[in-house]
Amino acid sequence: MSDRQFPTIDPFTEDVIETYAYMSDAEATAVVDASQAAFLDWRLRSLQERAEVIGRIGQELRASKEEFARLMSREVGKLVGDGEDEVELCAAICDYTAEQGPQVLADQTRDLPGAEGLVTHAPMGLIYGIQPWNFPAYQAVRYSIASLMAGNGVLLKHAESCTGSGLFLRDVFERAGLPQGLFGVLVIDHDQSDTIIENDDVRGVTLTGSNGAGQVVGAKAASVAKKSVLELGSNDAYVVLDDADLDVAVEACVAGRLYNNGETCVNAKRFIVTEANYDAFVQGYRDRFAAVRMGDPSEDGTHLGPLVTRTQRDEVHQQVEQSVSKGARVLVGGEIPDRTGWFYPATVLVDVAPGQPAYDDELFGPVASIIRATDDEDAMRLANDSRFGLGGGIFSRDTERARELAAKHFDTGMVYINTFDIAKPNMPFGGVKASGYGREHGPEGLKEWVNIKSVVVAAPGSSE
Repeated sequence: MSDRQFPTIDPFTEDVIETYAYMSDAEATAVVDASQAAFLDWRLRSLQERAEVIGRIGQELRASKEEFARLMSREVGKLVGDGEDEVELCAAICDYTAEQGPQVLADQTRDLPGAEGLVTHAPMGLIYGIQPWNFPAYQAVRYSIASLMAGNGVLLKHAESCTGSGLFLRDVFERAGLPQGLFGVLVIDHDQSDTIIENDDVRGVTLTGSNGAGQVVGAKAASVAKKSVLELGSNDAYVVLDDADLDVAVEACVAGRLYNNGETCVNAKRFIVTEANYDAFVQGYRDRFAAVRMGDPSEDGTHLGPLVTRTQRDEVHQQVEQSVSKGARVLVGGEIPDRTGWFYPATVLVDVAPGQPAYDDELFGPVASIIRATDDEDAMRLANDSRFGLGGGIFSRDTERARELAAKHFDTGMVYINTFDIAKPNMPFGGVKASGYGREHGPEGLKEWVNIKSVVVAAPGSSE
């Protein structure tokens, strides 16, 4: 056991929850070896056998929902209700995968001249996930369940602040019948992580995190010729067109910015509103943000919990102050409260323009950037004026036109029309541009971590 240690800290009380020791290099290698050993058997199980285990994982997640949600609340400040919703989403991913996985990954036949073609979806090996703290259950489940369905082994390096959640998830998997060691949790630092990527048994790497972290991990994986999937955040634009239902738009945009304390890659972050609706939207939005109640994330009636760390809270505040120094105005919030806990208030910024962090960057906290557009065309131009491209939204009563704009003119991986959402088990999740590459969820995600193998069988007598 390494003598290097770190604590997990409750962001509401600022008290230490638990102290963990980093694994030694030998201990980390042992976790990889155990996953590889379990994989050699797991890969030979039928698709249906794997699906049955995954179905039981979903059941065990639901049975553990309240306990898991409260652990996540203590570790990262998540509202308990949001944590319960997160666990339910994870269980739904298991349900979908157990039901659809055997069909999606089944062998396919192709007719060939003088031969029969077979396309099989073979396991790749060990898939290594480097995951953030904002969704301690979902981020790990999102890649691991699809990988396990494909017959792979899984390794997880979770964020330090939610180490307990990573270990809790491993125990849930094993209680449900997943072979011991197949899902391995690595409590390691960044240098050790590079060594894991280099390990010959690791065949793929996935990371959810910042664009900078994604560039480092993607380059490391490429240096050893290994596939990677990267989800790197965004500053998602939600566009309010001239014919939008303003009541619907305001309610969805408020919920979309505050969900998970504003610490979500697909939170609604930039609100681009046409001149015709701007004043009314700003008034409605400001009124709702002014009524947001900060407090204990474990209590009913709390709308906004603390941010995950003091560093995270201070970074958000610095981005707000930098935006104000460059011309933005604060309508609500914008000041660190004098209280225990790493809280940041629901904050509304207007006069947001290029060159400000509120326009250019991702603000990972409850800060809304409202941007004025002259008309619908200008609104779509502003929505795409970003180096990111994860998600976004359109509000319009003309849903057919909104669909066309979403499909042909919105340069993102996901678009929500007249609503806000984060993920669906049967819909592909992922982005473009600086938001990364690859897809999770849906049939597309189930095939992300397989060796799509071609087998050609000559017809009898075809070579004569």
